[in-house]
Amino acid sequence: MTPLSHGIWKGVAPLARTVPAVRGAAEFLRSKHHLVHHSAAKMFPALIRPHTVNLTVAITASCNQRCKGCLYERGFMTGQQLSLAMMKDLLEDAAALGVRQIRLYGGEPLLHPDLPAMVRHSIELGLRTYVTTNGVLIRERVDELFDAGLRDFTIGFYGTGHLYDEYVQRKRNFERLERSLDYVRSKYGKQIGLRFNWLLMRPTCSPEALAEAVAFAQRYEAPMQVDLIHYSLPYFTEGPERELQFRAEDRPAIDRLVDALLAWKRSHPSLIQNSEPGIRSIPDWLLLGADMKVACDKYRMVWVGADGSVQLCYVTFKLGSLHHNRLRDMLYTKEHADAARGAFELKCPNCHCGFDDRVRKDAACMKKYS
Repeated sequence: MTPLSHGIWKGVAPLARTVPAVRGAAEFLRSKHHLVHHSAAKMFPALIRPHTVNLTVAITASCNQRCKGCLYERGFMTGQQLSLAMMKDLLEDAAALGVRQIRLYGGEPLLHPDLPAMVRHSIELGLRTYVTTNGVLIRERVDELFDAGLRDFTIGFYGTGHLYDEYVQRKRNFERLERSLDYVRSKYGKQIGLRFNWLLMRPTCSPEALAEAVAFAQRYEAPMQVDLIHYSLPYFTEGPERELQFRAEDRPAIDRLVDALLAWKRSHPSLIQNSEPGIRSIPDWLLLGADMKVACDKYRMVWVGADGSVQLCYVTFKLGSLHHNRLRDMLYTKEHADAARGAFELKCPNCHCGFDDRVRKDAACMKKYS
């Protein structure tokens, strides 16, 4: 955003959070701004500069599940964890640099003993803070996190019942997830915000699996965002014999899923977080993979690994390490600026992270998928 548009958004943000009409108008204007910005930047790449709005931090590589598509706890940063002292420095630098939102995840962040202290410090600094978790341990830790000021969770969601347990490779963990969510809603009601990130992969690619996922989200009065199975993240795998990943012959099944998802979006617009253009683009993202050339907007984020590594995004563009430098010494450098433009120009493995936002910021995509 330009300083002017950022100032306008900052001024209306408090009202937008409580008044749906204001929120809708603000989001419409912001999306138009991004669309114009990306269109101009294709001709004038110098317009793309780092603007770190979101900081995503993997505070621990430890995990209590063994998801088929994930390498945490099995070869990716095994045993690594950020200390509370390092996190306090990181959060203070982030606040000073104008970061607005902090996502704490892992691994499984609820396994970190200092998570409540991190949350409290982040919120005291004025940072919008949320935790991404598999949800199984929420019942055990939500009280101390609520006392620390946390009000928002996003939850990795891999299907219901046996589909969930088969994917996470843990028996009866779906039951534990249900007990955790029942506890949250019975004790805190809507004081705590929940959002489910439903992973679309070959085993869950059916209107029936989607309907079960939607019913689960409705049960807990939480919106649902559809995420796509990855192909380039260093901590994800496509499963044994690529069983999670899509193939050309899956196109009819993907199309049926998209039709069902569009129907849910139209009947329950606030339940499904993805936009209609984003939903229509799903078959191309799943089947084209790295050949899906849509400018990336990760110049607006920075990723921090459990080993202290700092990158522009989840995949690449290394900026340094917290073990050698503070965050304030790594952001807004020449390397950071080069990484921001490199991401926009897809000088990278070209993953589909943030695919929905990227589609809505791209004029050609909006023409194709609207």
